[in-house]
Order: sequence, then C-alpha cells, then structure tokens
Amino acid sequence: QVQLVESGGGLVQAGGSLRLSCAASGRTLSIYAMGWFRQAPGKDREYVAAITASGGNRYYVDSVKGRFTISRDNAKNTMYLQMNSLQPEDTAVYYCAASRTGWSRSQYDVWGQGTQVTVSS
Repeated sequence: QVQLVESGGGLVQAGGSLRLSCAASGRTLSIYAMGWFRQAPGKDREYVAAITASGGNRYYVDSVKGRFTISRDNAKNTMYLQMNSLQPEDTAVYYCAASRTGWSRSQYDVWGQGTQVTVSS
C-alpha cells in the first residue's frame, strides 16, 4: 500500500511558475510509474504527464509540452511537476497518481488528495 500527498499549489500570475510535489509513504515509490492529472471546473479530468518507474520515459499532453517537466527522486520517494509559463487555462486541481502495471489512464491505482493551482490573468 502506498499513500500520496500533493503539495506546492497556490495562486500565481500568468507567466509564473510553480513546482508541485507528490510525496509517497507506505511503500517505496521506485516500483511505480507516476502520473499527474488535473481537473478544472466544469471539465473532465485531464492526463497531464507521466514518468516511468526508473524515470527513463516521460509523457506530456500537447498543451503543456515545453512548459511542464515531470521528474522523480526515488531516493526521496517524491515525484515533481515543474510548471513554467503558467496560463489561466492551467487553473485546476492537480492530482498525482501511482501505477504498478503501466501508464495508461486506467492503470492508476492510488491517488493523492489534490492541490489547487490558480493562475490569474
């Protein structure tokens, strides 16, 4: 069993940056692929980024490519999402998730509680 806790959200002006963290407890993070999702008001949950257990492969949705960077530090049992050049359209609750079987959307088993990111224009 693993538990995930997101942190690092907040209010930022357009063009600013935030770094989200996802800290794991209960099990080592090194055996999990990890992903970031977001859900804005009135919209479906969006698959934002993912990283394999070793950190060797990464996925980004087109809208964040070049602006967001997913990374992990398995020694610290923590996964990150560096978000640069933030825009109001990035406003959402951001969730981290863990998978033992793969990084398809349906394969994430454990979810954090979410952290709010609000980008003002």
